[in-house]
Amino acid sequence: MDKLRVIKIGGTIIDDEAKLASFLQAFAAVEGKKILVHGGGKLATRMAEAMGVQQQLVDGRRITDAATLRIVTMVYAGYINKNIVAQLQSHGCNAIGLSGADGDVIRAHKRRASIDYGYVGDVDAVNAELLTQLLQQQDAVVLAPITHDGKGQLLNTNADTIAQETATALSASFAVDLVYSFEKSGVLLDINDETSVISSINSSSYAQLKTDGKIFAGMLPKLDNAFAALSSGVHKVIIGKAEELQELIDGTKGTTIIHE
Repeated sequence: MDKLRVIKIGGTIIDDEAKLASFLQAFAAVEGKKILVHGGGKLATRMAEAMGVQQQLVDGRRITDAATLRIVTMVYAGYINKNIVAQLQSHGCNAIGLSGADGDVIRAHKRRASIDYGYVGDVDAVNAELLTQLLQQQDAVVLAPITHDGKGQLLNTNADTIAQETATALSASFAVDLVYSFEKSGVLLDINDETSVISSINSSSYAQLKTDGKIFAGMLPKLDNAFAALSSGVHKVIIGKAEELQELIDGTKGTTIIHE
């Protein structure tokens, strides 16, 4: 079974041109089939502010009203996605950039919750067949966190979830490693101490760490996605620093999530 790496880039790396450029050079050098899922950084928020579109957050999650949806679509599926693709091309990595609406790659539904998050989508299906075909023709596929509902409605979807769902959907055809790369060195026991990386976490140690309140709350959704991926066929999940991408892949840096 061929190896596939689904790598998610997020956090402040997207907002730092130099760090993003360095990361993309390292990504281009990764051997084998690969998919890059990117977040949006703070550019959409800055653009919304410049356009006078007020942004609302509930528990750190963006409320995506109609005006905000137009902005995040332009920024995520437009500028950021195509900027990443162009930089990869400059490193000899032939990449194609897509939103979830392109080729019906990622279909979703509007989130059903007690809080109305607006046009926020939760993933229903990933078009693994098309992605497999594209991976046979390209060096890399770059996915923006914009999905659609099949009825003409675009939706803003969490990039970590897109990475997890994409990795899971392709695990029937590939041995998939899922890598969450961002500004931290991994899962930390002390959020202010980059040397406090937990080298590996399994389901029982994760439960204990949560009970003891030793994991930063913002990391919990990422870890939940990691264990969901592992339970659905993904081979390995690694969390760590974007600047150490090759070391994360090699298993010498970051936190490895183990399904036991």
